[in-house]
Amino acid sequence: MPSYMDPNLKVFSLNSNPDLSKEIADHIGVNLGHSSVTTFSDGEIQINIEESIRGCDVYVIQSTSAPVNQHIMELLIMIDALKRASARSINVVMPYYGYARQDRKARSREPITAKLVANLLEVAGATRILAVDLHAPQIQGFFDIPVDQLLGVPILADYFKSKELEEVVIVSPDHGGVVRARKMADRLKAPIAIIDKRRPRPNVSEVMNIIGNIEGKTCIIIDDIIDTAGTITLAANALMGSGAKRVFACCTHPVLSGPAIERIENSSIEELVVLNTIPLPQEKKIEKVTQLSVAELMGEAIIRVHEKLSVSTLFD
Repeated sequence: MPSYMDPNLKVFSLNSNPDLSKEIADHIGVNLGHSSVTTFSDGEIQINIEESIRGCDVYVIQSTSAPVNQHIMELLIMIDALKRASARSINVVMPYYGYARQDRKARSREPITAKLVANLLEVAGATRILAVDLHAPQIQGFFDIPVDQLLGVPILADYFKSKELEEVVIVSPDHGGVVRARKMADRLKAPIAIIDKRRPRPNVSEVMNIIGNIEGKTCIIIDDIIDTAGTITLAANALMGSGAKRVFACCTHPVLSGPAIERIENSSIEELVVLNTIPLPQEKKIEKVTQLSVAELMGEAIIRVHEKLSVSTLFD
């Protein structure tokens, strides 16, 4: 039963992750707001907000996961509808921020699509963003509105701590993930190792070298996104080939596109632990995959934002 007493806090869900939205609303102690998303025969999206939100602080939950463009348009149209219905604030809760990997010009004449998405959200009328593990920290600077970045590492670390594994080494699958690996290692009081790899083209990686002592150890590979699972499975096989005793893997955002599930199934990975920032369809719920919830974290963050309390203390 709802228990949060402030009627000015409203939580709405769009179509990307309704189960997580319901969990978040239950944690806060509110009912999800009434709205409908319909599609015309030509594919145009229509949204109708079916209750008054005038003067309310609204939190709209939407991961911009596949189908990415559909979910982004849903979100932009919803923000516009909320703005025109006189919401006091429009807080966009994005468990997963799509296009985050296009955060810089890697080659000539490339777009910076993560910045474009930030512009679109602001122009539509968003007043705050809450996201989990942005792929690149600089994306916060793409916005001229507040951005609260929530961290998935504490949830993953607590899970592995409960398994009481022995001789653990936290492994970063590339140099860019060392900070993330260090945060996990600090929580588990474990050393780190780094996979030194070269990526000849997008979604294709080649393991080159392992920096650190992993022989006879239980390795936990950590990344923010697992997409086609090429990097993570190559890393796992390389670790086992170099003498690791066991290999686990974890990530915040289980994109798991294309051959990902088949690769994980056939790899040296004993268990892949992911968060539910992106919902997993039934065919991806294989025995090796464990999914943990971010609902409590996101619910607490929404309450803290609404009550003007510190969000960063969630990670102390």
